[in-house]
Amino acid sequence: MNSATTYGNTSMKLKDKVVIITGGAKGIGFGCASVFDRHGATVVILDKDETAGADAAQQLQRGHFRACDVTDHAAMHSVIDSTADTLGQLDCIVNNAGWHPPAMSIDDTSVEDFDAQVRLNLTSTFMGCKYALPHLRKTRGSIVIIASFAGELGQPMASAYSATKAGQLGLTRSLASECAADNVRINAISPSNVDTPLMRQWAASLPNPQSALDAVCDTQPTGRMASIEEIGEIGAFLASDEASFITGQSILADLGASLAYGVKRIERAAT
Repeated sequence: MNSATTYGNTSMKLKDKVVIITGGAKGIGFGCASVFDRHGATVVILDKDETAGADAAQQLQRGHFRACDVTDHAAMHSVIDSTADTLGQLDCIVNNAGWHPPAMSIDDTSVEDFDAQVRLNLTSTFMGCKYALPHLRKTRGSIVIIASFAGELGQPMASAYSATKAGQLGLTRSLASECAADNVRINAISPSNVDTPLMRQWAASLPNPQSALDAVCDTQPTGRMASIEEIGEIGAFLASDEASFITGQSILADLGASLAYGVKRIERAAT
């Protein structure tokens, strides 16, 4: 299995910016946290896993950790306000917290399963935006939403997940239009396959983990997944002044996977 190397870019394009990252203890969230920190931001990680969150923050130069269940609106409101008050400002929130459940048909997906996915993946994003915006208007800040390739193109056996990710994209466009006059930019990133602990956990649950990971890489024309830092670099760009004329957009970070969408299945059918 091929994977990208970690970037060592040390530009300070986020210097003096305060950034909240939900679900920042692991995976793409931690990739964003480490890259934002490298670019000079003060990073506040929100996560319900207190051990992992505290450990992640300690790995950063300017890291902070706040325990928070992102599905709890009172907790989200409180921690965002207290972060802005304590650190004096808020320049960006990265709405990353979410979960991709195991493959499940719509017949096997209960209404409760669907509601839980909406609450975690979509409602938490709405709350992050809603409670951060009063502070972001003061700093002419930005919002980065971690959506998904699945929200752009759909994914079989993942109807609830795909629906929540498509909802995030709609929220991105709607809020970008609504908040443009306030000079607050809202953009999304839609990654395809990323080498995260969740991906590794999924593979480990199968009879041949390495074959499973290789099969995932095989869906990418380049034969590899993204690293968490590669997604973090896109987020850092969107949060920086380099992206000052970009809002309401979703960057499809798939290294060409959508260009060959369905090709593997067609090839199998033809043999």
